[in-house]
Amino acid sequence: MRRSLSSFVLVSLFAVGVVNAGELPPRRRAPQPRRTKSLFIDVPALPDLPTVQASDILVGMQKAEELFYFFGIKNAATFKSKLASDILPLITTTTEILDTATQPLTMVNLAFSNTGLLSLGVHDDLGDFNFVQGQFADVHNQTFLIGDNPSTWEAPFAGTQIHGVFILASDTLANINTELANIQSILGASIVEIESLQGAARPGDEKGHEHFGFMDGISQPAVNGFTNPILPGQTPVDPGTFLVGETGDPNLDSRPAWAKDGSFLVFRKLQQLVPEFNQFLTDHPLDVPSLTPAEGSELLGARMVGRWKSGAPIFLSPTHDDPVLANDKNRNNNFTYVIADALPDPGTENHFNQTNCPFGAHIRKVHPRGDLDPIVENSHFIIRSSIPYGPEVTNAEAAANTTSVDRGLAFVSYQADIFNGFMFLQNIWINSVGFPFGKVDPTIGVDPIIGTLGGGPKNISGLDPAVFDLDQTDVSHDVVIPRDFVISRGGEYFFSPSLAGLSFIATA
Repeated sequence: MRRSLSSFVLVSLFAVGVVNAGELPPRRRAPQPRRTKSLFIDVPALPDLPTVQASDILVGMQKAEELFYFFGIKNAATFKSKLASDILPLITTTTEILDTATQPLTMVNLAFSNTGLLSLGVHDDLGDFNFVQGQFADVHNQTFLIGDNPSTWEAPFAGTQIHGVFILASDTLANINTELANIQSILGASIVEIESLQGAARPGDEKGHEHFGFMDGISQPAVNGFTNPILPGQTPVDPGTFLVGETGDPNLDSRPAWAKDGSFLVFRKLQQLVPEFNQFLTDHPLDVPSLTPAEGSELLGARMVGRWKSGAPIFLSPTHDDPVLANDKNRNNNFTYVIADALPDPGTENHFNQTNCPFGAHIRKVHPRGDLDPIVENSHFIIRSSIPYGPEVTNAEAAANTTSVDRGLAFVSYQADIFNGFMFLQNIWINSVGFPFGKVDPTIGVDPIIGTLGGGPKNISGLDPAVFDLDQTDVSHDVVIPRDFVISRGGEYFFSPSLAGLSFIATA
């Protein structure tokens, strides 16, 4: 039986779902001009797009322009009719994006919240409690905290009124606006806009970097049976970690048939206080021999993140940035945090040595390679596909060290189980002062970049490499981060169906 690739999950650059060719609705996209330039940005530090036709998951922050259009459904019958007749043909497939010549002018994807599916008459249990509750409910969850202050959430995200999101991407904003106008014309009064957020790759040499200046999207997992080639340092995991109904799906036997090869999409609008972050680094340079104060400030930022701004990991280059290492895809992710030593128990030094990388560094918190047994970590991987939003820091903001223009990260992750993925990382690892567990210091601190203690000061141990290893347990050596430099402004959980799944929803 011939297999074909299903709908392209635009924001993460992967197509979710493999479905029978006979199940697909006809592809009626109107012919478009042939492209001579790819839609994707080319950044040496990031993984290449896979080239194998069997690949369902394309990872990497490689989009130039992207729009998140959040909507509510006002007339379910009209929406479903138009979804079947006019919207489905617009959904972009994997085979279209693998070749520049077949890429559409604008790629389109569609995902629904739980309330959105209910409004369309889809009452099947998808097997995910967090999806059913919605993200705003998790903000108030006192058992598994994601750490947000509900008062910082913007009104459009507070509650469950968002029914779905169209995700549009292209190389120009004009192309996106044209396609959005087409979708709005098709759906008419059957939907109402609730919110929209425009993301874009940063300009010039900052392309591929988030607003604090650090290269993003390097450490993505590989997917068994799909990712080719698997780069050194990439962790291969089962496709069911991300795709519902595939091998490794923790709820494989309980999913409805139509949901197969869909994925749960976690969206979060994360505002970044860039001038304030930069001022903090300037005011607290690490005092390391041979480094200037400016270099000491740069080192502090790198140790908070776990990578230099170029993307080079500090574990492999502890005191200076190394752009050559950063741009070498065979080396920039090929490491673990295990330190070889001559002690009777190999790896013992790894429990107290933070010279090369703090235990609490952001990338170590979310991917503790070598700190945990791979069997423990692998079920919690997510596919990340975030993109910056908002303009560059203005001269006035930089001079005042104060944010006055909204900017940040449109965070997106995909997983087959929200609790195993996003929720587990956010609650058990990112916001746990003791993680990674089993180290000599039981109060490592929360993630210094995206961890939160209700917005108050955060004590982070291990950030200063000049402090003797065992003295890191003394809180007097902690670096105190006075406030959150990343603030959640809202979000929602969505289900991004395969193309066959969308077809089912249109006729349910």
